[in-house]
Order: sequence, then structure tokens, then C-alpha cells
Amino acid sequence: MAINIDDLRRLAMRRLPRAVFDFADGGAEDERTLRANRQDFSKLVFRPRVLVDVSKRDQTTTILGQQVSSPLIVAPTGLAGMLWPRGEAVAARAAAARNVIFTLSTLGACSIEEVAEASSGPLWFQLYVMKDREVTRALVERARQAGYKALCLTVDLPVLGQRERDLRNGATIPPKITVRNVVDVLRRPGWLRRVWFGPDITFQNFVGSSTALTSEMGTLWQYVNSLNDPSVDWDDLAWFRSLWPGPLAIKGIMTAEDARRAVSEGIEAIVVSNHGGRQLDSLPSAIEVLTEIVDAVGDRAEVILDGGVRRGTDVVKALSLGARACMIGRPMLYGLGASGQAGVERSIEILQNEIDRALALLGRPTLADLDRTAVRMAGGHTVEMAVAH
Repeated sequence: MAINIDDLRRLAMRRLPRAVFDFADGGAEDERTLRANRQDFSKLVFRPRVLVDVSKRDQTTTILGQQVSSPLIVAPTGLAGMLWPRGEAVAARAAAARNVIFTLSTLGACSIEEVAEASSGPLWFQLYVMKDREVTRALVERARQAGYKALCLTVDLPVLGQRERDLRNGATIPPKITVRNVVDVLRRPGWLRRVWFGPDITFQNFVGSSTALTSEMGTLWQYVNSLNDPSVDWDDLAWFRSLWPGPLAIKGIMTAEDARRAVSEGIEAIVVSNHGGRQLDSLPSAIEVLTEIVDAVGDRAEVILDGGVRRGTDVVKALSLGARACMIGRPMLYGLGASGQAGVERSIEILQNEIDRALALLGRPTLADLDRTAVRMAGGHTVEMAVAH
């Protein structure tokens, strides 16, 4: 039985071919940012209150007006179908079962419509802007018609970061069995039966369009770079707003000045994110820059942290610093690779249980009780003193 997210990671590592596991687990270049996302949570420690009645605890909250059971959002992750057949639809069902938000990636292996049909829970759609703006317009319109509640515009991928594990493994879509990896793949008969002989793995949102994946498009890196529009700038926000009637979130903000610019443009949610350490390496961790962005935004937008969450205590720390919620990407993928829908549900359940236990032991029975007095920097400084310096 998986007791924590690391247990799910180990299960996924055993059950997935190395190239598929590395696709989910790896980061860019030297993976400094990937490691920092995890390690920097340890720089924060708790300041518990005792003799507080914690017999009734509550982690329900609202995110962009949507009431959910927990401050968790399943992050957009491309091609989850490589880990489990129709991975995005499976994960969306798991999120609905736990009443948390699921975010579908533009580059999913399931279509906008398939995920909407599979899920009874709240859905967001994550948008990469295509060079073909009519394709972009069509994606947004399809998400609107399918009932997605928010549009999450990712802005930190003008070109794809150099993910060296994928380059060494020769990552392709769909995955290929080669002389180099055949033994590794054959040692995972469950994955081979479910995924290799399962539904076609491709970017389903582009099937039938001018951007559909073909065998002539080369590596995954070449294909993604051929799609994305690196010319997108702040002036384009008005166009996105004209296409989308609901809340708009921007994912990939890492500085206070960009956060202030975003809220001045009317953006409803800021997702503090370095793309899970998969884009520009040597960026600070998401948790390190969270307070400066919360302070820059104030109450003009909701702030969501994305990056490095592996424990419910990580979520509680982020919320104490002012985040409304946390996105979880790799925890979902580890659960998916370990055992499909049951694994994703277990990943969410683990985090929810850890949040509940942390609230009780911290003497803060509800999320509303969390503030910066609940944490301090390891070594003795208060968070306010650290921010001032």
C-alpha cells in the first residue's frame, strides 16, 4: 500500500519503462530548479499553537468561485496517456471522485470533449498558444462549449526547455521500442499490454487539424517547438479575454513585476510556476518567490502555487504564505503510472489526509486560520523578516 507520494513514485518507476517514467519525472538541463522546488519547502518550519479545539477540521475552499473539497488542483500535464490508457480522462475521473479541480493540457492524449464526458467534476483548460491562431481560437471555443470553468494560459514555454533525460532516451510520440530499450520495455508487461497495445497515443486535440502529429515531424522536441507561438506578448491578453467569458489564469509567473502587470490586465488568477523545473533551469523555486508575488497581487487576484508539492504539509506552508491553492502534477502522474484511476485517487487522498493532520497538529483547524504566523524560516527568522531582507 502506498503511504505517501514517494511510495507512488517508486511504484510508477517499477511499472513504467524508463523513458516513460523519465518523461514524467525529469526536468531541464542540470535539474537544479527541479530539486529546488522540493528542497526549499524544508526552509520553512511550522509555529504550532496548542490547546486549540481541533475536533472539527475543514479544508474545503473556493477557487475562482468553484467550491471544492481541498485546496488542490490537478495540474496540466502533457501526454498522460503514455502512462496509462486515456490517462487524462482517467485522472479527471479521479479528481472528480475527490472533488478537486482537474486541468487538461492542450497537449493531452485525450481530447477536450473526451475529458469533459468522462468527468463530473470541475474542469479547467490549459492553453498553449499556437502559431496558427485559428487553431488556438478553436481550442478555446471547444473548451467553452464543453463546460470548462476557467482558461489557464501558460506563458513560460515560448520554446521547449532542454529536457536531457528525454533527449537521451530518444523520446518520441508515440513511444518506440528500439534495440536499446526492448529489454526494459519487456520487463513491464502490464504497461506493454495496456498502453503499447492500447489506444493510439497522440495529441488528440489536434487530430484533423493543420497541426496534427505526423511521422515526418521528427522528435517530440521538434514537434512542440513547431507548434508554439514565441511571439505572444502582453498585448495578446485582450484577444484571449475576447475569446473566453470566464475566469482567466496565467501560469508561469515568477516575479512580482509580472504579477502586477497581470492583475492590471484583469487576470483573475496567478499561477506561480517554473513549469516544474522543466523549462529554464536555475530559476528559483516556486515557494521561494511566492511571498513576493502574493504581496504584489494583494486581493486583486487569487495566487496558486505550482511546483514541488509532495506532502500535505507543503500545501499548508504555501497557504500560510498566502496561496489560495496548490497544483499537483507529478503526484498525479506517479499515481497514474502506479495504478491508473485508483492511483490518482490515492495520490489526492494522501495529500488531503496529510493536510487534515497538519491542520490539527498546527492548531489551525480551518484554512482560514492559516497565515504567516503559522510558519517561520528554518534558523529562526520570521517570514516577514526574510521578505524584508
